[in-house]
Amino acid sequence: MSSLRSIKERIANVTSVEQLIRAMYMVSSTKLQKARAQLEGLVPMQEGLQKIIDDLASREESRSIEVFKKREVRNSLYMIFTSDRGLSGGYNSNINKFVLEHLKDVENEKLLIVGSIGNEFFRRNGKNIIRAVVDVADAQIYYASQSLAEWATDLYLAGEVDEICVGYTVFKNVLSYEPVIKKVLPISNGAEDDDDYYYDNYLDEKIYEPDLKTYIEELIPLYLHMYIFRAFSEAHTSEQAARMVSMDAAGKNADEIMEDLTHSYNRQRQAEITQELNEIVGSRTIMTKEK
Repeated sequence: MSSLRSIKERIANVTSVEQLIRAMYMVSSTKLQKARAQLEGLVPMQEGLQKIIDDLASREESRSIEVFKKREVRNSLYMIFTSDRGLSGGYNSNINKFVLEHLKDVENEKLLIVGSIGNEFFRRNGKNIIRAVVDVADAQIYYASQSLAEWATDLYLAGEVDEICVGYTVFKNVLSYEPVIKKVLPISNGAEDDDDYYYDNYLDEKIYEPDLKTYIEELIPLYLHMYIFRAFSEAHTSEQAARMVSMDAAGKNADEIMEDLTHSYNRQRQAEITQELNEIVGSRTIMTKEK
């Protein structure tokens, strides 16, 4: 009986955990749908802004604007996007280890970490964390991105850092996400200091109102905001996908454990019933012989 009671208790525990797993799966699935819809709406706008910025970077006048100037890199700012919660498979460990490996070749880095798990990881590895952002609600990602973009730009313009890089996880599909590191500032194009490129680009001259310098100064804050917003959104979408897949796998494992426990319970119960029947038959046999 004690064995049966133990199995029944384990079945009850697994059932309770399985219900929690299913609830978390449903929450992650819903969050993934919302995050994915937001990302799909954001990507065309951000890519359109990127094309405009690439064109502006090819203009000779842009060389005099601070965000386009090449600098000697003495201090680098890395903005790393992780999550506040676990139970998301290898999502956090993948981006954390990827960035840590990259930083082996970087000197005088300063880190801004989004997410408590990343903050704990890089602090444990002795990195110079100058700011940590945690517990950002899903609905606040847009505004948090704007705040982070403004903060990072102020550091750059003040000369406290000479380049800004962003590390995050790119969402490809529900089963595929890739950690990347990209440079945000200074803004460059694929033909740096190529005079022929600048000359050819002027053949397709565009007119900017009221003038190019003012246009760039007005556009750059929006560009940086959208760049950070996309990085944050890519990371958030990847996190929800990883958590949903992880919960799905955990649910399947729970089903297998439940099936094994049920079979064990049935076998044990059958053995005990057989034992009881044998005892009854044995008792009747003894009583019959005594008569």
